[in-house]
Amino acid sequence: MDGGRAGTGTPTSDLVTLAQAGDRAALDQLVETHLPLIYNIVGRALNGDADVDDLVQDTMVGIIRGLPDLREPGRFRSWAVTIAYRRMQEHHRQRARHGYRTLLRRHETEVADPGADFAERTVTELALQGQCRELAEAARWLETGDRQLFSLWWQETSGEMTRAELASSIDTTPQHAAVRVQRMRERLDATRVVLRALNARPRCPELSTVVRSWNGVADSRWRKRLIRHTRDCVHCRQYSRDLARPEALLQGVGLVAVPAGLLGKLSFGQVTLNAAATGHFSAFLHSVTGKSAVVAGAAAISLGGVTYPLWTGPSDPAAPRAVPTTAAPTASTVDETSTPEAVSTTVKPKKTPTATYAGVAAADLYVAPDGDDTGKGTLKSPFASLAKAVSVVRAGQTIALRGGVYRPAEGLAIETSGTAGERITLSGYRDEEPVLDLSGIPQNEWGISQSADHWTVQRLEIRGAPSHAYVCDSCSDNVFRRLDSHDNASGGLVLRGQDTARNQVLDSDFHDNGSGLSIMYGSGDGNLVRGVRVFGNAADGLDLGAFATPVQVRDSWAYRNTNGFTLGGGGTTLKVAHELTNNAAWDNTGIGFNEEGNGGALELTRNTAFRNGNVGFYLPSSDSRLTRNLASGNLNAADLSPAARESGNRWNATGKVFASTDSGSAEGARHEDGSLPATRFLRGGDGRGATMGS
Repeated sequence: MDGGRAGTGTPTSDLVTLAQAGDRAALDQLVETHLPLIYNIVGRALNGDADVDDLVQDTMVGIIRGLPDLREPGRFRSWAVTIAYRRMQEHHRQRARHGYRTLLRRHETEVADPGADFAERTVTELALQGQCRELAEAARWLETGDRQLFSLWWQETSGEMTRAELASSIDTTPQHAAVRVQRMRERLDATRVVLRALNARPRCPELSTVVRSWNGVADSRWRKRLIRHTRDCVHCRQYSRDLARPEALLQGVGLVAVPAGLLGKLSFGQVTLNAAATGHFSAFLHSVTGKSAVVAGAAAISLGGVTYPLWTGPSDPAAPRAVPTTAAPTASTVDETSTPEAVSTTVKPKKTPTATYAGVAAADLYVAPDGDDTGKGTLKSPFASLAKAVSVVRAGQTIALRGGVYRPAEGLAIETSGTAGERITLSGYRDEEPVLDLSGIPQNEWGISQSADHWTVQRLEIRGAPSHAYVCDSCSDNVFRRLDSHDNASGGLVLRGQDTARNQVLDSDFHDNGSGLSIMYGSGDGNLVRGVRVFGNAADGLDLGAFATPVQVRDSWAYRNTNGFTLGGGGTTLKVAHELTNNAAWDNTGIGFNEEGNGGALELTRNTAFRNGNVGFYLPSSDSRLTRNLASGNLNAADLSPAARESGNRWNATGKVFASTDSGSAEGARHEDGSLPATRFLRGGDGRGATMGS
């Protein structure tokens, strides 16, 4: 059917139905109508990458390829945007894989220009002034995930998309999409303040000192460092006073016009599409991409009476692919002849169900959402705020939070210390589930700031902080356990400062934050991390940057972060011998275990790096000792210093070496005592391995 039945006013759902029935005019109209939307989303997210046009073309080919299987024509827009979003993610994964060596070495010198990009070109084309220009410049400093979300949100703000379509494209609910957009906006505004401070003349002297060793590359480390300075500096804080709302700026900015040449390449009406022969297939690809195609294989789909040839190469990032051959935990579990289990490289984010743990059965002070700060703080007359309880607590006492949601309007400071014999405990009450929702706290404040020693903080859910959720600054002898800290703009939990000593972080989850758990910018002996999961964080899962004293990390898992375990860096040349034993890092987009410039004698024993986007173990300058570690399914297994001492490690072993490569059980609910869930994931192929990495 060459049909021309589709009119210019035909609803999208009808166009889809007609195209599925073989109406080429309807297909042309679908492409022409939705190309500007796809182009703006991809272009803004890729920051002017030279491959923008090609990626848009490939996206449109993917849309055509999947059109016959679209069962709900009314959801065409959401479905098309989802394909674009997945292709952007795949593009960034591929770029990271090919360029990991230059991306992972962070050199710090001065200059505040991340480089020309799509946003900058857009600024020039649209002659933006003032804060509009500032907003566009700030957008290019965002992390890849935030930049992709920003590009979708821009379309929503301009009326090209609905919130429901945005949520569908990132595979979440409108409610959670709203949270993610809000976090992105907060990071965007914080970056705008940084840019103002960097461009100010005269510049803040302290800021000039901070950036003296910076090369202008806006990586996550420097973004956090600069944002922290402008937030804490009295001089730089002034630049946040008159920020206009991003929505107001975006509404006055036009969308980028699609290049005429690109639209011509996608004019399917000029191409003969009624044959699946390789010759016609190559001609089709040439017309779509403007370049000759190396045809690895050809296939055809049928839309009504018309057959469309399709590219059967790696054009659909949503399609599951087999992971490269896996490696073994130990030599005794390797089966070199069996076929490895095929698993999908497209992993959807999962929320770990919150398990119910037993809190304290009795306490000295009680807090409840329906309490009253003028009350006595008893079980029958509880306080309303944790701040009130903290202000009156004394050494040896226990604070119990009743179940429900607490929404403080300002940050909380914990300054009263316990003693070695009379600790202070802050805990959930029995089986009730207290939630600290910190979203109402001002952006320039940390959620909870603790300088006190000898506390046990347990069984709390902490969420929504506009900056760090919980910061323990120069404090010692504290225990943090059974915490669930998530959806915070910066760190889920941060231990920092001098004399940060003998603290324990146990059996806790830190996920969907800017960064998960950080012990950094300080020193102190005896700090321990055990039984912790860090996942889905925008930057690092566990970050030990610029902490000058060894930290022990045991039996902990990092997955779906940018980097899993980061063991140095922080803009310093410190050499620190951190000890990591029996940990696992999987499905991180960057590195599993990353020294980040720490040349110390790191000690890694029985750790597993699986299916990470770049390197499993990146220790090129560390005088490390590696014993019985395992790397499998990563782009590169290990990059080790010539001085590294190795014993019993396995890099890139083949065969069915794991009992399971399905991470579902490992990412599920914890046991009632807070311990990690039982799982066969990444255990020995004979099913008898003690734990991952053993």
